[in-house]
Amino acid sequence: PAFLDALEREFGFAPPRHHGLDVVRAIRALRDGEAKVFLAMGGNFVAASPDTEVTEAAMRRARLTVHVSTKLNRSHAVTGAHALILPTLGRTERDVQAGGEQFVTVEDSMGMVHASRGRLEPAGPALLSETAIVCRLARAVLGEGSATPWEEFEGDYALIRDRISRVVPGFEEFNARVADPAGFALPHAPRDERRFPTPSGKAHFTDAPVEHPHLPEGRLLLQTLRSHDQYNTTIYGLDDRYRGIRGGRRVVLVHPDDARELGFADGAYADLVGEWKDGVERRAPGFRVVHYPTARGCAAAYYPETNVLVPLDSTADTSNTPASKSVVIRLEPSGS
Repeated sequence: PAFLDALEREFGFAPPRHHGLDVVRAIRALRDGEAKVFLAMGGNFVAASPDTEVTEAAMRRARLTVHVSTKLNRSHAVTGAHALILPTLGRTERDVQAGGEQFVTVEDSMGMVHASRGRLEPAGPALLSETAIVCRLARAVLGEGSATPWEEFEGDYALIRDRISRVVPGFEEFNARVADPAGFALPHAPRDERRFPTPSGKAHFTDAPVEHPHLPEGRLLLQTLRSHDQYNTTIYGLDDRYRGIRGGRRVVLVHPDDARELGFADGAYADLVGEWKDGVERRAPGFRVVHYPTARGCAAAYYPETNVLVPLDSTADTSNTPASKSVVIRLEPSGS
């Protein structure tokens, strides 16, 4: 509420107070016809999401799908009745607007915010920045009577940062602080002040019971993971030096004792068959079995190749995040 209140004061409109849709709920809304338009700023939604067949079918039900993208990916080939690809500048390309050369800011894993300036010549003269695309869409939808100065925002990103500084705690004097090449740290009350946002002002520790699935005989608990030569759904190579895998990604890592008990020699090929309470069979065919010292009863395979096995409705209780680290599977010989 505090953020929405600040947003309302700064821009003079009443922002929606109800929750939006996370990934799982967005797929359900498209599947059920409750959402008609899908717009993505970057990313590879279809490949990154769970239950691949369900996700693709949901996307195809949309009346319009729009992707703001720097590179083509699988999501651009799974579209609604009408589809747009809006090519955009990458963060490594020079971004020159009416107010001169622009930069954006990024936050790293340590909560440090710093400037990011593109140095390369744009791939084409007609490319728009993400900021320009959003501002032009807003002007087209809201009309020239909008109180928000979209054209000014497009021309000078510092004006956007000025507004952020008045809305988002921790970003006060945003433009001045981001001018430091080292950037600045976002506030962290426990670290900075030994203060905790609890009624007592002290840290609260919880004692949570350890819970784990109980597997039927002959089943394994699969986790999906990334290889060394991978960033999200972008795959740069077929080697994984972390785990000694070379020349391929359709592999499943299984403890040698489990693999032998299930009748799979090292290098044999298997189909991974997902089992869940909905009774739907989900299959990822043609995976090479690699004897690997995983925990007994467990297996691992790369994402996004095994997203097809993750049920849409199998999610974490609170976050509603797909349970991609907890997929019950059985192995069947390929071609059986």
